[in-house]
Amino acid sequence: MSSRGGILQAPAAATPAETGKRPPARLPLVVYVLALGTFLMGTTEFVVAGLLPQIADDLQVSVAQTGMLITVFAVGMIVGAPSMSMLTRRMSQRLTLMLALGVFTVGHIIVALGTSFTLLLAARFLTALATGAFWAVANVAAGRAAGPAANSRAIGLVGAGAMLANVVGVPVGAFTGQLMGWRGPFWALAVLAIAAAALIARTVPRNAPDHQTTSVRSELTSLRSSRLWLALAACATTTGGVLAAYSYISPLLTGRAGIPGGLVPLVLVGFGIGALAGSLLGGRLGDTRPHTTTIVAAAGATVLLLAISLLSGSAVAMVALVALLGFFGLGANPALISLAVRFADKAPTLGSALSISAFNLGTAVGSWIAGLTLGTALGSAGPALVGTVIAALTLIPTTTLALLARRRR
Repeated sequence: MSSRGGILQAPAAATPAETGKRPPARLPLVVYVLALGTFLMGTTEFVVAGLLPQIADDLQVSVAQTGMLITVFAVGMIVGAPSMSMLTRRMSQRLTLMLALGVFTVGHIIVALGTSFTLLLAARFLTALATGAFWAVANVAAGRAAGPAANSRAIGLVGAGAMLANVVGVPVGAFTGQLMGWRGPFWALAVLAIAAAALIARTVPRNAPDHQTTSVRSELTSLRSSRLWLALAACATTTGGVLAAYSYISPLLTGRAGIPGGLVPLVLVGFGIGALAGSLLGGRLGDTRPHTTTIVAAAGATVLLLAISLLSGSAVAMVALVALLGFFGLGANPALISLAVRFADKAPTLGSALSISAFNLGTAVGSWIAGLTLGTALGSAGPALVGTVIAALTLIPTTTLALLARRRR
């Protein structure tokens, strides 16, 4: 991630004890506005998972092919933050955030009106570029608005907006798609993005670009850390395994478990609640036992994905397993991001950006491979089996990091 202009270099967060200041009882309004923005970003990234059958039927393409709408979005997120940082390096945070939401709105209108699958893929990629830019700037803007004494708390709230999307945004989007057609959720997101842009115009200060930055050479030197790349590998495999299965969970629930299509959004709510709870607990445990947290989460996700493959014929078991998958599968993400930031040393913002890219790289590769299995003898159970293998790979980098930490001690 660039450390200039629109996407700024985030200083290492200081604790209240280090700054001598007490954390504020309430965070500034702008932090909540930015969390609303990431809520929209999280919703649009995964709402397609609950709409795959409807989109496939309307556009007359296979469900596996429709899943590329998720994959291409992940690819856009991977390149979005660094590429957009170069284009917005001389812009203020306020203008960058508003432009990102403007592009986000246009992308959703194109999807809502489009009849060509190729056009929809292009619009999703465009939307992902804007999402990557918004997410990167929102974290820095929230931390600066809250001040050093509440920096981490503010950034955590911005991230919670995306997690809440899995609990509320994605299921509501799936319900809306059933009531109004699959285009309805995209119209709603476009309107909400316009409202969010108006709120940002009123709350984000008109600051000038910050040119006092860490040198590019200093940041690139941090990439020599082998522990950083182990943490990034774990980011990619843990998310890739879980979302390989989750991206195609709708046809598995309806086709094998026999769950009516109208109840699928409720199962997605369970996944979202599990993910939100897992993220909160994982973040807390990650401060004191990061390696134990990442290993246990990876092992739990692997076992759960295998159980989903074997017990996909039971509706009751699937509801419980999907919720637990959200808890274990995404629970270690805060700890992994924290490790990446720590191992990046002089380039904490770069470490954070790379972890986000790694998460989305795992999503893109995992969902792509999972989609290929739908046309094989494995059928709708294929994605869960693919996810099992990918999630199991997470144990390699996480265990290696734990052993290195013990050796250093």
